[in-house]
Amino acid sequence: MIVTTTPSIDGKTITAYHGVVVGEAILGANVFRDIFAGITDIIGGRSAAYEESLGKARTTALRELEERAAALGGNAVVGVDLDCEVINNMLMVSASGTAVTAN
Repeated sequence: MIVTTTPSIDGKTITAYHGVVVGEAILGANVFRDIFAGITDIIGGRSAAYEESLGKARTTALRELEERAAALGGNAVVGVDLDCEVINNMLMVSASGTAVTAN
């Protein structure tokens, strides 16, 4: 399945629009990871634990987006937007776009 942030796909023609699809992933933050990330932030550097969690959440959200597009009969998703937020120590990643058939 083609997933793109652009409104069209080079070399392909969109022949049908199936509607907006959304994929979401919400992950709980581990207390020890939070403490380590805080120390990393104080001394500088990157928090590998948070980067790993963010990557997993993004992958999950995009996979769910693809599954929902396929369920509607689409073979691609265009105009994809990714959004990340932290809410009450929970990491939320959402992906939305338009499911289409492209030939």
